Amino acid sequence: MTTHDATMRSEAADLTALTDLTALDGLVAHTTVQGVPVLHAPHPGDITAGLIFRVGRADETLATSGVTHLVEHLALHRLGMSDGHYNGATANTYTLFHVTGSEDEVVAYLNDVCAALRDLPLERLETEKEILRTEAASRANHVNSQMALWRYGAQGYGLSSYDELGTWGLTADQVRNWAQTRFTRDNAVLWITSDRVPDGLDLTLPTGRRIPAPAASSALPVTPAYIRGDDGHVVFNAVLRRSTAAAVFADVLGRALYQDLRHEGGYSYTAEADYSPRDADFATLTAYADALPRKQAAVVGGFVDAFARLRAGRIEQAELDSVRGKLLKRYETPDLGAALLPSYALSLLLGHRILSPEQHTAELRAVTVADLREVAREAWDDGLLQVPTRGADWAGFEPAPQYSSSALTGTRHPSLEDDGVTLVIGTEGVSLLLPGGPVTVRYDACAAMTTRPDGGRVLTGLDGFRVAVEPTLFEGVTAERIAALDAAVPAAAVVPLPVREPEQIPKPRKRETPVPTAGGGEAVKVAASRRWPVGLVLMVALDVAFGLGLLFAVVRLSDETHPAWSILARAILPAAVLIRYTHRAYRRAQRARG
Repeated sequence: MTTHDATMRSEAADLTALTDLTALDGLVAHTTVQGVPVLHAPHPGDITAGLIFRVGRADETLATSGVTHLVEHLALHRLGMSDGHYNGATANTYTLFHVTGSEDEVVAYLNDVCAALRDLPLERLETEKEILRTEAASRANHVNSQMALWRYGAQGYGLSSYDELGTWGLTADQVRNWAQTRFTRDNAVLWITSDRVPDGLDLTLPTGRRIPAPAASSALPVTPAYIRGDDGHVVFNAVLRRSTAAAVFADVLGRALYQDLRHEGGYSYTAEADYSPRDADFATLTAYADALPRKQAAVVGGFVDAFARLRAGRIEQAELDSVRGKLLKRYETPDLGAALLPSYALSLLLGHRILSPEQHTAELRAVTVADLREVAREAWDDGLLQVPTRGADWAGFEPAPQYSSSALTGTRHPSLEDDGVTLVIGTEGVSLLLPGGPVTVRYDACAAMTTRPDGGRVLTGLDGFRVAVEPTLFEGVTAERIAALDAAVPAAAVVPLPVREPEQIPKPRKRETPVPTAGGGEAVKVAASRRWPVGLVLMVALDVAFGLGLLFAVVRLSDETHPAWSILARAILPAAVLIRYTHRAYRRAQRARG
């Protein structure tokens, strides 16, 4: 039950000590209920509330990814037939339970969620795992879904690029422990659109500690960098220090891209930019534009040109004033305190500074063109660009690493499909030796290894590199070699997957008949495609015969007193046509030969 006594006032004082909340005075009230900080402000009509915890996908490992989502689903299971308007959401750094309804409906929802978190219905675990896998299978990949992987690797904030592998192997004890240590009263904030804390509210949760957002990893040795993506999409992102100027810059960049790429160039339909807080100190700037295949190079050039203009400070004061005016209108909203509750609660949860409307308005008015120029330079220097074209080296971007810096030693297993590929299984890790370079996953830096009963293994390193070990595709990968691999990978990184159907087990592509070398060593492939086509040989022979005929005619005519050179002129066009068709046949033959 909610009580309003000296104990609550003492808890409220502790909350103020945690984060400076003086900016909320006169706008948003704050207190605590059963140790949970509560922010509230009045709003007419139905009540809306959000119980938010500082835990999300970035707190997991690749092997346990999905555990937070599972807790969210299990906590809402008993509410499945409720008539209230409610839901839950799991993000990178937080999990939210929200509801809109009457006071009684909101209280019942919040009480039920907290009761479920105290005692999860773990008899539903396997069913909810299946539901999450179904949800993931029906979810379309976003155009920038690979950006986090390339920037952060297979850990922390990079896990948003991966499937929730934990939905296969998580145990009831792991899920229960996650709820008891992360979904605690000390790691939560409640916001509610009401002039008071409703009676009957019971937010009893385990005690714990406020968990800061995880530190960011990096899989990019150098920035600005670029990666190849799907046709039709150009994406840019950068990590910036959170500031009012950075938020303003995102709007200025979005307007610049729209003006250059859609309004003037006609290259894109969508051209926009977004600023999204990542943790207490940093935010992610994302810019995007679409393009038809024949316009993709122009869109990449437009991105580069727009940034060049902003980095040089060529920003009209009118552009800044327009964006500033739009952001200032936010504070003209009726019931302003209630409208700001979600952002204030998230700032409190993450430990970010909380500004009053007056403080934020003053910062907005103080932003200058020079400030935006510095943000543009910071964004460019940290940029990751996804291009559908050949590359962006010409614009000063380095290609993101396609290969590991080194290979490991161990037993070598040649590919049964490609003479240029070899798998190495060593005591420190595995390497896949490719023509362009090695791909290595070390056991002590293995984010996850999925296992199949048929012996298939896929190892993913913390840096995002992945090596698939398929006994059917490499020579000599015996059960003993797989057992040695299993023993070397930390148990916490192992994710068992179910049996594959026979047709799902990869089989080597049919190789062409090899011809043994003189020494009886490795086979050398000799394919029909390596020979010159008969048609090309005949055309070359015809070219030679035609050329010899012309040469003979020249010799004959040169002996005459009045040579009729015009006869040779009539042979020039047929000769040119013949040479052209021979050249085309030669190019086709080259492509066929690889």
